[in-house]
Amino acid sequence: MAFFDSDIVQDEARRLFTDYQQLMQLGSDYGKFDREGKKLFIDRMEEMMDRYRVFMKRFELSEDFQAKLTVEQLRTQLGQFGLTPDSMFQQLNQTLERMKSELGSAN
Repeated sequence: MAFFDSDIVQDEARRLFTDYQQLMQLGSDYGKFDREGKKLFIDRMEEMMDRYRVFMKRFELSEDFQAKLTVEQLRTQLGQFGLTPDSMFQQLNQTLERMKSELGSAN
């Protein structure tokens, strides 16, 4: 079975895309959130990143040609911005850590 023919892969891709869109839409009002709302948003973003990292690892470990091509396309696209998948996750983590520290200093 081809990588993208898997119901599990298709379902997780759909859920990741939908969840990401919803979080980004919600995040546009981040400045209006109370402290608990901001903590919840940060937690959801961390969960999303963990899920995405696992999803990407499945692509990297797959022997499927389309999966390998997808990984290479992502690397090429990120490379245009001077990023790698690892550096993208590092920057996202740094952003979330900064958001957490801002919450901590708002006491």
